[in-house]
Amino acid sequence: MTTVTFLVLLFVVATARAQYDLNMASGRSTMVHLFEWKWPDIADECENFLGPYGYGGVQVSPPQEHYVGNNVWWDRYQPASYLINSRGGDRTAFSSMVSRCNNAGVRVYVDAVINHMAAGGSPGSAGSVYNAGNYDFPQVPYSSWDFNVPNSKCSSSSGDVGNYNDAYEVRNCNLLGLKDLDVSKDYVRGKIADYMNDLISMGVAGFRVDAVKHMWPGDLENIVSRLNNLDRSVFGSGKRPFIVQEVIDQGGEPITAGEYTHIGRVTEFKYSSEIGNAVLGYNQLRWLSNFGEGWGFMGRSYALVFIDNHDNQRNHGGGGNIVTYKQSKEYKIASTFMLGYDYGAARVMSSYQFTDTDIAGPSNSPYFDSSGACSWSSGWVCEHRWREIRNMVEFRNTCEGQAVNNWWDNGSNQIAFSRGSKGFIAINGDSYDMNASIYTGMASGTYCDVISGEKSGSSCTGNYITVNSSGYASIYIDDANNSPIVAIHANSRV
Repeated sequence: MTTVTFLVLLFVVATARAQYDLNMASGRSTMVHLFEWKWPDIADECENFLGPYGYGGVQVSPPQEHYVGNNVWWDRYQPASYLINSRGGDRTAFSSMVSRCNNAGVRVYVDAVINHMAAGGSPGSAGSVYNAGNYDFPQVPYSSWDFNVPNSKCSSSSGDVGNYNDAYEVRNCNLLGLKDLDVSKDYVRGKIADYMNDLISMGVAGFRVDAVKHMWPGDLENIVSRLNNLDRSVFGSGKRPFIVQEVIDQGGEPITAGEYTHIGRVTEFKYSSEIGNAVLGYNQLRWLSNFGEGWGFMGRSYALVFIDNHDNQRNHGGGGNIVTYKQSKEYKIASTFMLGYDYGAARVMSSYQFTDTDIAGPSNSPYFDSSGACSWSSGWVCEHRWREIRNMVEFRNTCEGQAVNNWWDNGSNQIAFSRGSKGFIAINGDSYDMNASIYTGMASGTYCDVISGEKSGSSCTGNYITVNSSGYASIYIDDANNSPIVAIHANSRV
């Protein structure tokens, strides 16, 4: 093989894999979903918290014009047009947010709703008038010719998806009354690509594509092929937008996540349900030693993982025993494991309080207490600001590229492992104290436990962990501790 041929092959492989790259700034590896946050608040959070604490990206709620209904979160998932004007703010505020976040080293990923248009009535959030019943959205414009149901592509008598074991029905019928676009049409593909390219021109790094199992893989692949490269002034030349696709695949249905992995990353819903099973006591933590492919999950380079998302924390999609902020101890265990372990790209959820699973986010901006956490009275939860989670973001950054080694467990729910020689984590999921001498794989010295506190100059605000000359440390974790975890990494050494 000649040198030229080899270089061409390298270019082809790199280009083919480009949509899997999160396009984060060097040394960053974790994104957060600031669900229902407004654009100015996200910009402030990028500058004041996400950037300084090492977060690499933020997923934002759908920015396009949407149905304005009864103050429910899923209004945002009913597009009225592709104007950038939503409950999150207008186009100017969105563009400013993207610029400020990029300048803070935090990339922006847009939740792209491109499978369908609104079921609810007009006007939309930007004032556009449309007639969903007649499949008429003049601001785009789309007419009845651009949808599956009016053109007899849907086989169900109601026009809605009723049988998830029929792939044709799932992909050609309306989802819960939402007007299913005929994405096989060149005109529709072009309008969607124009919308996404408009967002790329403002500096976004990629997309979380909603409701992907309701689109044929070839149709989505065509749209992605039409997307422009990212802004070279921010990302460098030749960078492709990151793509992650929402495909709910828990098994038992004909549509699988594997049908879409050639297009980009895919949400691994099995991760969410199985980590919930483990921390909620339906399984044992010791079995997590090969968590990932060993559990039948997709390959790690294709997966985006999360403890919960805006749907399944409300039992709205995916199913399983999902742990949420409402079970704070178990949530901390699950989140620190995800950020400490090496599988997939990780997304942290940031919620608001709810009892009604439909209610939209608080109308006020988040505000914070003296510790930097979201004040409970604000209505926001802000899991991404919890000390245990925010400090594990730095742990993940520090350990990037290091394999999971030195697995230890007690045959039950006490576990520990290292990430090469860069990090070590121990978790007590049992109902009794953890007290053991464990090999850490770390260099000898004294480290700050980043779960109980953090490094401050040459001292720790929390507990100290000493690694002896043989690499062992004495680990004690009280089972009554609401954060029953110890974590150290190379940058927490004092």
